[in-house]
Amino acid sequence: MTAFLSSLGFGLVTASVLAIAATGFTLQFGVTDVLNLAYGAVMTAGAFVAYVLNAAGVSVWIGLVVAMIVCGAGSVLLNACVYAPFQRRGVSPITMVIVSLGMTLIIEFGVQAAAGGTSVSYSMSDGPSLRAGGLDLSVVQLVVIGLSLLVMAGTHVLLRYTRLGKAMRATAANKTLARNCGIRTGRVIAVTWAVTGALCGLAGVVFAMDAGSFGATSTDLFLVLILAAVFLGGPGQAYGAMLGAVIIGVATEVSAAYITPDYKYVIGFVILLVMLGVRPSGLLGARA
Repeated sequence: MTAFLSSLGFGLVTASVLAIAATGFTLQFGVTDVLNLAYGAVMTAGAFVAYVLNAAGVSVWIGLVVAMIVCGAGSVLLNACVYAPFQRRGVSPITMVIVSLGMTLIIEFGVQAAAGGTSVSYSMSDGPSLRAGGLDLSVVQLVVIGLSLLVMAGTHVLLRYTRLGKAMRATAANKTLARNCGIRTGRVIAVTWAVTGALCGLAGVVFAMDAGSFGATSTDLFLVLILAAVFLGGPGQAYGAMLGAVIIGVATEVSAAYITPDYKYVIGFVILLVMLGVRPSGLLGARA
């Protein structure tokens, strides 16, 4: 029981990091129609932005805010300079995937060239540990869980109660119809890239905090979990991404306590494959 509760604690932290990343990824995909596989590379870039500031003596929490701003602006530029021109030419979805893979390599190797090939870590204290039964979480881990809850609550408020959120939902449902109804879809898409880019930067920093040390390619495997969470919940479904993140995050860490930890990423994809066989549209996706 102690081993289960301990792994459950790790699972909640992993699920929290995953929920932040998956929410941004699925909103980006749903509104812009771009399966941005460079998302993990942008996360890494954000983590290194915070690291550079932290190494210069700035608090990592201030670095987190700066990373969100940089990744938000960088994501807008990535779309405007790379993805949007290809979309205007009417290229196929598989071409966009290949383009995003190319951007992944460019960003990752660019970060590696600037930061070096060694792993780095933040200079910060985890704070005291809080124990409850078999659960053992540090203050930083609790803050990460709290940030995830804020992101999920904020996403709910954005999508349900704001004009921007309603415009995002309309654009995701039918871009042409939304434009004909007077919605400035170009502006909505640009704001979506900024918001989801900021979430990507936040996810990158909290991922680095949770991992302890990280390098230029550390998020490559984590992107596997992001995709599993997104497609488990239903592509383009923000609430589905949150639910998928909780299931995948907890399942991978709990399974690592009973089998070889190296297989925990495999567990995530096994869950995804079973779901695709039963309900291809995902848990909250609409049936075709």
